[in-house]
Amino acid sequence: MQYISTRGEAPKLGFDDVLLAGLATDGGLYVPESWPQVDAETMRRWRALSYQELAVEVMLPFVEGSIPRADFVELVNRAYSTFQHSAVAPIKQLDTDLYLLELFHGPTLAFKDCALQLLGHLFDYVLERRNERVTIVGATSGDTGSAAIEAIKGRKRADIFILFPEGRVSPVQQRQMTTVQADNVHALAIEGTFDDCQDMVKAMFADAEFRGEVGLSAVNSINWARIMAQIVYYFWAALRLGAPDREIDFCVPTGNFGNVFAGYAAKQMGLPVGQLMVGSNRNDILTRFFENDDMSIQGVEPSLSPSMDIQISSNFERYLFDLLDRSGSATARTMVDFRATGRMNVGQGGWEQAKRDFHAFALSDPKCLDAIRRWREKTGEVLDPHTVIGVEHAAQFGRPGVPAVALATAHPAKFPAAIEQALDQTPALPAHLGDLYERSESFTSLPNQLKEVQQYVRAHRRQS
Repeated sequence: MQYISTRGEAPKLGFDDVLLAGLATDGGLYVPESWPQVDAETMRRWRALSYQELAVEVMLPFVEGSIPRADFVELVNRAYSTFQHSAVAPIKQLDTDLYLLELFHGPTLAFKDCALQLLGHLFDYVLERRNERVTIVGATSGDTGSAAIEAIKGRKRADIFILFPEGRVSPVQQRQMTTVQADNVHALAIEGTFDDCQDMVKAMFADAEFRGEVGLSAVNSINWARIMAQIVYYFWAALRLGAPDREIDFCVPTGNFGNVFAGYAAKQMGLPVGQLMVGSNRNDILTRFFENDDMSIQGVEPSLSPSMDIQISSNFERYLFDLLDRSGSATARTMVDFRATGRMNVGQGGWEQAKRDFHAFALSDPKCLDAIRRWREKTGEVLDPHTVIGVEHAAQFGRPGVPAVALATAHPAKFPAAIEQALDQTPALPAHLGDLYERSESFTSLPNQLKEVQQYVRAHRRQS
């Protein structure tokens, strides 16, 4: 398998190089040169597989030429041995055609664990064989940071620096990042928004001298390996609900577009995905685009669902590349114009195709709280303020007779303030995190200044 950049100017790479590179040297994102294809008969055989077995089959084409099958099986089994549920991602039925895919049974209680637990083992595997080390820098709106730190902590060949917007993540999210005691882990609170943190990470990758000096790598969903691992749970859910012999809809709360893009990738591979439903909060740039062709940057407003408080969705570029007939030059030009003007123009034909590919929905904070209450009364389930947006989307726009799977992206205990506001109760943390509020925190506050953050990384990364 070879990978190409969405901007067309970076060299093709194999999986191991893409894993370590993260962002392409031309500023683009890596995507497979072509999508692997899975036929209906193969999918029917896959129905009997465990999550781990299915993960190997779905992902093996993406690592072909870089990781032998036997080694990959071992890496996958190690990654998912950390999950608290034997099924890894269990499915619950909420209504006649509505299902909940629970993706929060990993060590940090968020869907990011489904990819990042594997990513940590992949880094170890590749770096050990190449006798190299990397400096991982990532930005988080809340969940990626803790999942990445959990995956990378204590690893000999990697240091990790996670940038998060100071005061704009939940207390649980922050403590999951700042209470980890490992000499290769650094949590950096940045004065600004998630988009500021994300822009800073991209600027570091664009700085060729710095990138080479520290051996920069990424764990954000700009890293293709993240998307690859997320494709698995779309196959997992769909096969349990009748695919490939019926269509399945998916409802995905998303900010950075990576989670729903994995569903799009599964569809390109042959999975019979019907509607891909994108859920937003008050920061509704994706909903405005899919509904009204309005991809325009507005101010980021804090909300009850902070992981979606984003205006610039990095992974949209991967979809844009396909939308523009895989033209690197057209993609690069569109992205440069978008950052210069604050508005994206994909042309009428492009927008009409996007409307066919995705359905969009946004939920305000008051409606979010009301939905949490209603679903608790109706089903007994306590839904976190991200997941409930996907569930509401499915309930309002799902198709009769077609299973709709809402992705439960986080455990409700990660967002106690929202749950307490909705239900007048505080959800308990699982046992392995029961003492989280008693642990001592360690983080560094830094201004939104690229040079200062780069200097911090230089000074605190391990040299050997």
